[in-house]
Amino acid sequence: MQSPSDFPAPPPGCPAHDSGKSVPLYTPEFAADPNAVYEYLRQFGPAAPVELSPGVEASLVTDYAAALHVLQNPETFVRDARRWRALNAGEVPLDSAIVPMMLYRPNSLYSDGAEHMRHRQAVTETFAKIDTHRLSRHVDRVSDYLINQFNGRGRVDLVADYAQLVPLLVFNELFGCPAELGDQLVYSISCLMDGVEADKAMELLTETLMELVALKRAQPGDDVTSWLMRHPSRLTDEELISEIMTLIGGGAEPTQNLIGNALRLLLSDEKYAGDQHGASLLVEDAINDVLWNNPPIANWAGHYPVYDVDLSGTKLNAGDPVLISFAAANSDPSLSTSRQTLSKRAHLAWGAGPHACPAKDPALLISVLTIEKLLNRLPDIELSVPASSLSWRPGPLHRALTALPARFTPVRKENPAASHFPSDVRSAPKTPVTEQQRRPQKGTFWSGFLSWWKG
Repeated sequence: MQSPSDFPAPPPGCPAHDSGKSVPLYTPEFAADPNAVYEYLRQFGPAAPVELSPGVEASLVTDYAAALHVLQNPETFVRDARRWRALNAGEVPLDSAIVPMMLYRPNSLYSDGAEHMRHRQAVTETFAKIDTHRLSRHVDRVSDYLINQFNGRGRVDLVADYAQLVPLLVFNELFGCPAELGDQLVYSISCLMDGVEADKAMELLTETLMELVALKRAQPGDDVTSWLMRHPSRLTDEELISEIMTLIGGGAEPTQNLIGNALRLLLSDEKYAGDQHGASLLVEDAINDVLWNNPPIANWAGHYPVYDVDLSGTKLNAGDPVLISFAAANSDPSLSTSRQTLSKRAHLAWGAGPHACPAKDPALLISVLTIEKLLNRLPDIELSVPASSLSWRPGPLHRALTALPARFTPVRKENPAASHFPSDVRSAPKTPVTEQQRRPQKGTFWSGFLSWWKG
């Protein structure tokens, strides 16, 4: 068997140069050019050794067929992180930023077999209750509210001021969050996304969801939280909190990235730019382009072999984490001749197998409507910096822009009082969270939106 030293050197700028055995995926260099790293990793075979954060190693599957094999064989590759050998042996630094994302929780994402079926059925049947017309109205008024905050300025960061917030505010409404809890939810998830005081942000998020569950136990409503509670699977409070945390936190980040990455294409790529760039067909085409070529979650779906496995010549040890690179699998050279004719559903951006994303349809609807609303209300919007100067957030899991600066003709405000832009949530993730700042102040985004909507 070949060793890493037998392979050609990684491309210039690739973080593999000084990495030893495992290739780090958490550096700015990887964020700047992940495709060069994926190309290098392919030389190891269908799976390659990577480092997700210092001291946290895994195998990353970069081959399309091998990825499908792992995703579609839950008897061999399980999701329960309690099998993580290195973690159980005390070899993983517990203060690592990536570890909380990988630890076992009692929800559909980290369970297998009958438990997974119980959780998954609760989620899918609950999501089936979401009325698309109602969801469309939620997206429409949330988008209107956010655009009203910046349309008089003539400039905007489409990530921080729009793409990041639409999914969070829409999910707040779907899950029935009252004003104060919604503010805390937006605040804590924004901090987690930006990696600011993650331990305190996670503590606040957990406390917020405990309060939400207690509230809905006492006062159920016509919302996702209450529907999950009433499901015959009879999820416990601990399971509910864990499930809701995954659905909101895990749903907001990919949707945010999908919106931002698609807007980048629509505002910079010649095949999308022009007088017709507000057409829904082009928006859907841009989203499909992103899902194939720049999926919002690039590397995820941690699996653990139940025994030593030979994956097309690559040995995977029992209990060692195996992640799927959706981005690398989608760009697998073996697909090059047929890729353009493949079904839109053939990409792996939503995963595959029993753990495929259960919220794909709502995420797509939110993304399409959010982008259409922006382009229709600000038809002359354009990037205010060269597309080549845009940067990407470091991190092994996501494909996310740090910012998307844009400019447009300012719109005269009809009701300046309704366009007050709350500052504490927007500024909070930029600075460390102190004990006094752990809970957001009144007047933040969700309570501001509710006040605006109720008039």
